[in-house]
Amino acid sequence: MAPEPLSVVITTFDNAATLSRLLASVSFADEILLVDSGSRDGTLELAQAAGCRILHKPFAGYGPQKAWAIAQASHRLVLLLDADEWLPEDCRAEIQALLGALGKGGERHAGWRLPRRERVFWRYQHRWTRMNRFVRLVDRDRCRMSDSTVHAAPEVDGPVGDLHAAFCHDGEPDIHTKVAKINAYSTGLVADKLARGSRFPRLRCLVYPPLFFLRLYVFKRGFLDGWAGFVSALVGAFYVFLKYAKLDEARRRPGN
Repeated sequence: MAPEPLSVVITTFDNAATLSRLLASVSFADEILLVDSGSRDGTLELAQAAGCRILHKPFAGYGPQKAWAIAQASHRLVLLLDADEWLPEDCRAEIQALLGALGKGGERHAGWRLPRRERVFWRYQHRWTRMNRFVRLVDRDRCRMSDSTVHAAPEVDGPVGDLHAAFCHDGEPDIHTKVAKINAYSTGLVADKLARGSRFPRLRCLVYPPLFFLRLYVFKRGFLDGWAGFVSALVGAFYVFLKYAKLDEARRRPGN
């Protein structure tokens, strides 16, 4: 029997710097669907050369944009990736083996989690660090996007399986880019936290950052990444501080 068909879904905006590596790594897919929100840097030319199916949609927010893109996929099984992510050979092989098993009537979940190996500034995570795991391979008919303003992620109705080979995230190549990103993200999360009634922001500013540093650097074994791991854990702790400092600041404005 034929393997289960797969649609790879990517949302883009000026991602020419990283897109080629991603497209080459998912060339085995039955469909590569790219939903673009106005790129002008060569992203579309790269997608056309790779044979992608290209749709255009003004940016509607992280969650709504990805939800719309998933709904346009031609196949029920969808692999959702960002334009700065890619699949190493072992991850491709594991996904292809799963597609073959599903084509033969293998156990079908609502989604599958994959570990993600991060680029930590000038190096990739050590393979023995504890990587974050994300649901990225989903049954389109049993999937929805979370409503987080910034960190929207697939949520599925039904059992979730686990794959073992990691996909890679090229992320932020330097400290400047990382700090700029956490500054923007922490601002974007304020509305979410106000709506959810997050309490005691000042106390959280004091308590959470050092705990978050210990979690990343010690318990998730970020120390294996050397100086890059130390800087990454410290920047992560600063991100936690910014989220709650900005929440406290927002609550002091008239009307909040």
